[in-house]
Amino acid sequence: MYRIFFIASLLIFIGCNQVEKVDTSKQSVETAVKEVLPANPIQPPLQLTLEQANNLAELPLACLQVEYPNRLGQTLGGKESIGEPHELHPAFYGCFDWHSSVHGHWSLVKLLKEFPELDKKEEAKAKLLKNISKKNIEAEIAYFKGKHNKVYERTYGWAWLLKLAEELHTWNDPFARELEQNLQPLTNIIVERFIEFLPKLKYPIRVGEHTNTAFGLSFAWDYANTVQNQKLKSLIETRAKDFYSNDQGCPITWEPSGYDFLSPCFEEIDLMRRVLAEKEFDNWISTFMPQLKAKNFTISVGEVSDRTDGKLVHLDGLNFSRAWVLYGLAGQYKEYEHLFSVANTHINYSLPNLVGDSYEGGHWLGSFAIYALDSNAQ
Repeated sequence: MYRIFFIASLLIFIGCNQVEKVDTSKQSVETAVKEVLPANPIQPPLQLTLEQANNLAELPLACLQVEYPNRLGQTLGGKESIGEPHELHPAFYGCFDWHSSVHGHWSLVKLLKEFPELDKKEEAKAKLLKNISKKNIEAEIAYFKGKHNKVYERTYGWAWLLKLAEELHTWNDPFARELEQNLQPLTNIIVERFIEFLPKLKYPIRVGEHTNTAFGLSFAWDYANTVQNQKLKSLIETRAKDFYSNDQGCPITWEPSGYDFLSPCFEEIDLMRRVLAEKEFDNWISTFMPQLKAKNFTISVGEVSDRTDGKLVHLDGLNFSRAWVLYGLAGQYKEYEHLFSVANTHINYSLPNLVGDSYEGGHWLGSFAIYALDSNAQ
């Protein structure tokens, strides 16, 4: 009788143990992590201050009309294609390359618009007026219409040109109207290039540098939405859904690559939050990157080992672009407010290094910092 009772008790103990193990195995990774890590405190997003604005304005002011060093990135059709940067691109020849010059101009427009008391506002306005003149934009148009230049700056430079046009359009100032009107013919060409190109693009480009499709479409969508260009906006929304709707389990642990200044995973989120309705977006991100919903979500900053190396310093840009994606998501949907602290950490790592840094980063990183600090208001 005692043996029977002992065996029965042993079986019950083993059975309970097995049930416990089954329950534990069903526990989600997110819940398991929560038991180890505390939730991120809800922090307010960082705000761009006048002091920072004055400091960051120094970066484009110092390079918009600096011609060399210069990377033209052009295809030569013959010796007639060769020329000095200021001859080929009289509006956007400074800051090392065309796209950096464009977003350097955007930086000054943004800072003048947001901070009318900017210390060097007159110098900034003078440089903008000199560069974005009707005559200079006509020369830029002639370049874009060249036989070998149909894909020039596709789509990164295109996107920043539209961001500059959008910033001018939303600035209620006679100065901005003059610049917008001068720029408009080139803006129209870039819109046409997007509309012509997107139906031909069969697969999205998922990299952490200039040609990232999601980044280009995000900025182009912003422009189309702001100026109510329904044709461009609808095309972007259609193509974004074609490209990304079925994506699942983005491998964020594979990032960053050594030269990234954009996150393939995060840029896709930035686009889809724009083009999907709230319920659609929630369903999509729940399979694409569900870990973002965890209150203790964290991701290490991109660490820069040498800021005099033009490629390695890209990782400072990655920190800013990650931050603007997280700010945008947290600002749009309250359930992601815990991500403000993650974004703040990324900005705080890279922001102190910009002013007085080497030209390799200084010619472009200020734009990324400004856009990141402004993205909580997007």
